[in-house]
Amino acid sequence: MRRRMVFLLSKDPTTTSSGDMEMNRILLDLAARDHDVTVICLSEQPDLPPEPGLVRVAKPEVNALAIAWRSLRRRRSLVFARFDTDELVAAIDATEADVYVAVHRYMAESFLRSTRADGPAPLLVCAVVSEAVVWANTRGLVGRQQVRRITADERRIARAADAMAAYEQEEAEQALAEGARRSVWLELTRPPLAAIDIAVTGPRLLMLGDRTWGPNQEAYRSVLELWPDIARGIDGAELVIVGKPAEQVPQLPDGASDLGFVDDLEGTIASCRAMVAPVSTGGGVRVKILEAASRGLPVVGTSVAIGSLGPILGLTPHDDPADFVAACRALLLDPAAAAAEGSRLHAANADHWSTGRPQQTFDAWVAP
Repeated sequence: MRRRMVFLLSKDPTTTSSGDMEMNRILLDLAARDHDVTVICLSEQPDLPPEPGLVRVAKPEVNALAIAWRSLRRRRSLVFARFDTDELVAAIDATEADVYVAVHRYMAESFLRSTRADGPAPLLVCAVVSEAVVWANTRGLVGRQQVRRITADERRIARAADAMAAYEQEEAEQALAEGARRSVWLELTRPPLAAIDIAVTGPRLLMLGDRTWGPNQEAYRSVLELWPDIARGIDGAELVIVGKPAEQVPQLPDGASDLGFVDDLEGTIASCRAMVAPVSTGGGVRVKILEAASRGLPVVGTSVAIGSLGPILGLTPHDDPADFVAACRALLLDPAAAAAEGSRLHAANADHWSTGRPQQTFDAWVAP
């Protein structure tokens, strides 16, 4: 049965190119196969020309005092108060839908304050990532002080939703423990793209990620520490770092370059032997890994970076620093082995899509 679905997004799908937006687009594509989709998004450019199926609401500026006041007044954590606005509530009230989908738990707040919360349309929530974990590890003292409130907010949303979903099996199970009525592990990867010819690449590693996101900044610091051991004795070894920096770029070790934003991301990725992801905090969206798998770029990642993608894509985590270094060196020193691993990874991702698992798990989540 074709239904009207309204997605609530914290970013504008037209103007944003972040990793979580890539996953949002996959969700929207899966939904549009069988349903009529409208997006309500928080946008930094709300006055752009109208687009069919897209409603822009002004994204509130980061005003510490205003957010703190909303947090106290509504008894919500800072992150949940940040994205809950009266304008978003009004936009939701103005819609007619059969299903509402909040991507990120905090995007459900305005729905629960709207008149639609009292109607028959169910609320589905995609958890994406535990903000409590991220704030505890990357937001300093304020973040640690907020963990208890964020955890309470996340549990409250899990109980309020008609169905929860997550990109990680563990997080889907955690939602059930928090009181969710239903919870589905969305076994999403990125649809396969043309494979990279790894055999012709030089000894170059890639780290990809927006470092204004705390877990990516942590990984950035880690890879810079490990790079001298990875590159030792390998002629021409390079480390290329791509993504928006969070702060002034430090003095980089020999062979490492921080490119920031690049115009030709596909070309940059295609020039690399492997991707590295020494992530220690996170969960949720692992777009870096999905990007690599879709193109057949070998991956060296920690268990936090790989998560539930391990069994889907046949990836082995490398948590011990010495093991991580050894795995990187093996790929840099043996182009044939790297090419074979790239082909295996590309095939594993293509096989996953050919089985229909992404669509099946999405359909199980949105089923009436």
